[in-house]
Formats: sequence, C-alpha cells, structure tokens
Amino acid sequence: MNLIEFKEVTKAYELGATKLLAADRISFTIKEGEFVVVLGPSGAGKSTVLNLLGGMDYASSGKIIIQGKNIAKYKDDELTQYRAANVGFVFQFYNLIPTLTALENVALTKEIVKNGVDVKEVLASVGLADHMNKFPSQLSGGEQQRVSIARAICKNPIMLLCDEPTGALDIETGIMILSLLQKLSREQKKTVIIVSHNAAIAQAADKVIRIRNGKLTEVITNETPIDVSEVNW
Repeated sequence: MNLIEFKEVTKAYELGATKLLAADRISFTIKEGEFVVVLGPSGAGKSTVLNLLGGMDYASSGKIIIQGKNIAKYKDDELTQYRAANVGFVFQFYNLIPTLTALENVALTKEIVKNGVDVKEVLASVGLADHMNKFPSQLSGGEQQRVSIARAICKNPIMLLCDEPTGALDIETGIMILSLLQKLSREQKKTVIIVSHNAAIAQAADKVIRIRNGKLTEVITNETPIDVSEVNW
C-alpha cells in the first residue's frame, strides 16, 4: 500500500527574471513501513523534496498525496495540523532546548498531539533509559541525536523525515543512529525517509530515490537490503 505519492511535483523559485526549479516534475511512490534514502549531491533538491513531504513548503504544481489526501492543496492551518499529527522531523543539528532535560524535551513535543507514545518508553527504546534526566550539555552528540529521534517518534507519526541526520556525527556514531532508524522501520513499521549525499547507505535501503539538479534520475527498489551495520562505509 502506498503511503506517499509524489505526482509530477514542481517547486519553482522566482529570482528576478530567472526561474529556479528546485524540484522539476518529480514522481515517485513510497510504501508504508519502507526505509527510503533520497540521494544526491548538495543543491540537488533533496531537502526541497523533504520539505514538501513535511508540509514545510508549497509545491508550485503537481500532487503530493499522503494517505489518499493531496496536501499540495492544503492552506497554512491545514499544513500545520498535518505536520503536528503526521510527521516526525530529525535534522542534522539536534535543536534541543538546552534548559530542559531529555525527558522534558521529548515530553514537550508529545503535548501537541492526541495519540502520543509514552515518553519514558520512547526514550528507553532509543537506549536512553539511564539518561532521561540529563540536560543536552551532559549528553554526547549521538545521545542528543537519539533524544531528537525520540522527540520525533513520541507523537506516533506516520513518517519520519530525516535531513542528513548523521552529518554532525563521527562515522561510528552515525552508523549507530542509522541502525536505530532502520530498526524503527523494521520493527515498528515506521516509514523512514533519509536525505543523504552518502551513497553507501543505499545498500541498506528498501528504496533509493536519486535526484540531481532538481530532477529525478532514478528510483531503485532493493529486494535484499542489508543491515546498516553490514554496509561498507
């Protein structure tokens, strides 16, 4: 079952007399529970696609169908509700509130939704059962990123959108974070979409979407994805 359908989606920016196509008639589908990687060099349009999926930007044309509803037609208030109820965001930088503990950072997000997951259970599921009462400054980079992942999944979203989630981490810690995201897809059937410029991760993805210069160049369905820990980095 397709959770997401991108249909001929274009995002154009007007720069004086010039039109910049950040996304140029892009089409793809993503099934519920898939572990998906969007690959491409810097400036390719990867983050534009993620922003459109997350309801953080408007498409110039085309359809963005999520669970049968075309969010490309949504107005500001509808997109706000869509983001709050359906999307968990994980960014390169953790964006934690420094004066709140890990527990409080996650609990703050849960308060905005109706069907959130127990905060302590979520923190335990990402390996932070013993760090709940620590402040961000008392946590390593990998631990802070795990708090941000817990914050994203505590509201029980239909998808996790991850923009270069290991960009600020060393290789070993990055592998740990990617393994956690893959585990969420495998065991909790979360749809996880990761934007990256690192092609090695493609070996672990159920689906690889390649973008260059705002255009879709390739969609590959991987019938035999490997575990992130087995990827030759």
